[in-house]
Amino acid sequence: MSIAFRVNGRQVTADADPESRLLWYLRDQLELTGTRYGCGSGLCGACMVHVNGERAFSCQTTLRDIADKSVTTIEGLSPDSSHPVQKAWLAESVPQCGYCQSGQIMSAADLLAKTPNPTRDQIVEHMSTNLCRCGTYPRIVKAIERAAREA
Repeated sequence: MSIAFRVNGRQVTADADPESRLLWYLRDQLELTGTRYGCGSGLCGACMVHVNGERAFSCQTTLRDIADKSVTTIEGLSPDSSHPVQKAWLAESVPQCGYCQSGQIMSAADLLAKTPNPTRDQIVEHMSTNLCRCGTYPRIVKAIERAAREA
């Protein structure tokens, strides 16, 4: 079955099982490997993308779910890393091992798109869908606060 959708502004037609997970299509077919596999259960957030402007766990999203929709991955958030969240991430030295960072950044960008000046509590609540095994949570919060100020 053919499923048409957009990825990072580019029209794509997937000839695949409609129940296939978006994560694997992005990584294996489109070679967009910034979206990471973490748990496969929608519990860690490493696979976070935006679908029609809403964050989504790509490991739980099927190709059927995204028919005629627009998907943004970390590669499409800003090709030159100039998004305020990406800049703040570097300024606050957030990455440690880096594995969860693309999902964290996608969630943070989603938050700031909806709530340009979030409170610390709103940041913590929104980001609770993303796990960081290295425990860089204080730096993540600082980076989101910085991105909100500098956006």
